[in-house]
Amino acid sequence: MKKVHLVVMIALTLLVAFTRSNGQERQAKKQMKPVLLVIDIQNEYLPLIPEDEKKLELRMINGAIWLFRQHDLPVIRVYHTNPQYGPDPNTEAFEFPSSVIIKPEDPKIVKNYPSAFKKTELEKLLREKECNTLFLCGLSAVGCVMATYHSGLDLDYNVFMIKDAIMSHNSAYTDFVEEILNTVNFTTLQFILEYTQ
Repeated sequence: MKKVHLVVMIALTLLVAFTRSNGQERQAKKQMKPVLLVIDIQNEYLPLIPEDEKKLELRMINGAIWLFRQHDLPVIRVYHTNPQYGPDPNTEAFEFPSSVIIKPEDPKIVKNYPSAFKKTELEKLLREKECNTLFLCGLSAVGCVMATYHSGLDLDYNVFMIKDAIMSHNSAYTDFVEEILNTVNFTTLQFILEYTQ
């Protein structure tokens, strides 16, 4: 009887130890380290976006930037250029509009492909900042934002688009992207960031 009691006690001790270590492992995995990627809202491309869509989305992008700043979380600005077709990085067409509340000290990624990860320093920068959760805003919902979204998933990041902070040349396409992919609205984003730290 004592042997059975001893075996049961050892089994329970091992079970408790395993559960604790497994719980700590789960806890470590759950810690979110978010970053905001503001993608391609450049003067060159904004005229392609319908005016009614552009006004709300630019306000929501500024709202997202403001939220990340309130929580001392990184904001990374992403710019697109094509060596053959431009826009030239030394022109006003390449820049974000002055109404966008980015700062010169926000890290800057310049890309030549739809995905902000392809042949850029983005992944290295994210690893240095220990970010594991990406929130995306900008344009185009059906182009560079979507390409970056899928590349992020392929690299094992948690990836979300911010509703009403992405845009494309066709509002119906933008709505469809927001419906089929992981998207959070402003209130949900605010809640997530409140409980991240």
